[in-house]
Amino acid sequence: MPPPQVPASPPFVPGMPPPQAPASPPLAPLPQGTVGQLQDSGSVQQQLLGPVKELTWKYPEMPVEPTSPPVQFQLREPVSVSSVAATCDENMVHVQVKKDLFGSGELIRASDISLGGCGVTGEDSVAQICFFSIEALILFPPFPIQMTNDTLVYSFSLTYLPTAASNTSAPIVRTSGAVIGIECHYLRLHNVSSNALQPAWIPYAATKIAQELLVFSLKLMTDDWQFERPSNVYYMGDLIHFEASVKQYNHVPLRVFVDSCQVTPYPYAASAPSYLFIQNHGCLVDSKLTGSSSRFLPRTQDFKLQFQLEAFRFQQGDTGSLYITCVLKATAAASPTDAEHKACSFVGQKWAGAGGEDQLCSCCDGTCGSRKARDLTSVMSHQFCNLIHLWVN
Repeated sequence: MPPPQVPASPPFVPGMPPPQAPASPPLAPLPQGTVGQLQDSGSVQQQLLGPVKELTWKYPEMPVEPTSPPVQFQLREPVSVSSVAATCDENMVHVQVKKDLFGSGELIRASDISLGGCGVTGEDSVAQICFFSIEALILFPPFPIQMTNDTLVYSFSLTYLPTAASNTSAPIVRTSGAVIGIECHYLRLHNVSSNALQPAWIPYAATKIAQELLVFSLKLMTDDWQFERPSNVYYMGDLIHFEASVKQYNHVPLRVFVDSCQVTPYPYAASAPSYLFIQNHGCLVDSKLTGSSSRFLPRTQDFKLQFQLEAFRFQQGDTGSLYITCVLKATAAASPTDAEHKACSFVGQKWAGAGGEDQLCSCCDGTCGSRKARDLTSVMSHQFCNLIHLWVN
């Protein structure tokens, strides 16, 4: 049978609409009981695989941290203190210096102060006062003299140069040096003059970083430990409150530890001088070396660990900046603590653990380490370095 003839399309004329293709005739339904020879490919797959189920699993999203409420915080400003008094007699000058020279509660040593090159001539251990007495000022003046029409002025300096304790290996001091000018004005009547102290306090600033899915943080906290401290300024005698934490998100519950913390005056952990105030896998040694109130606070939550450090500066190589590098560790909260995962403070002339692990702290006077291999199938450990920059003006 010859093929059907297809009608020819009319020629295209510019300006006229294109010809329309003829509509396809509707398909005639198949007789009942017969199977069509053509089927939709999707229908074939549905018959072979069954009903398609919608996927409900989605990739987990990182939680959004809540916004912290505004913190009611007021920075403590230094105030002038009356810790030096001078009395100018006709042939002698008497100077009294309180050992709490800066009014911060940190007592100075008598060997660290001098008056015109002369040392302390007496001390009052009850009132915590040092005395200086310089005789024969008029007959043999060893100090600069200024002559005016009405006065004769003797000028000399009270110098405080803090030194580290000789019985400790910590190269730090917790007070600033000071030079206090004293003048004696001689007229017919005696005149007492003492310049007010204007110490140069040291402010601090800090930053924190996190890494990977185990989010570690090391924050500066307010004195009540309720909020992150909005200011990074501290003064000598202040306590710096730190809060180390780990957020596990999709991990099992974790327990965080501060393995070590080192302070340097430069932004390099290998710079000198340096002070390792947390060492030996969680031993906070600053309180034992310097007699400070630095310590770990009792642990209340496994994923948080709080500790406080008394502010200080380096005696030598003081650049005006302090850089703290801390190593944080996290283990499964269900795993027991051991000599390499602890938080120990020297309080009351003995070592004590922040979580009650006092027996593990006995090694802080020696070398702490595991006596047997750890079971890596039941305990996972993560290590993270957190660098805090403390700038000092």
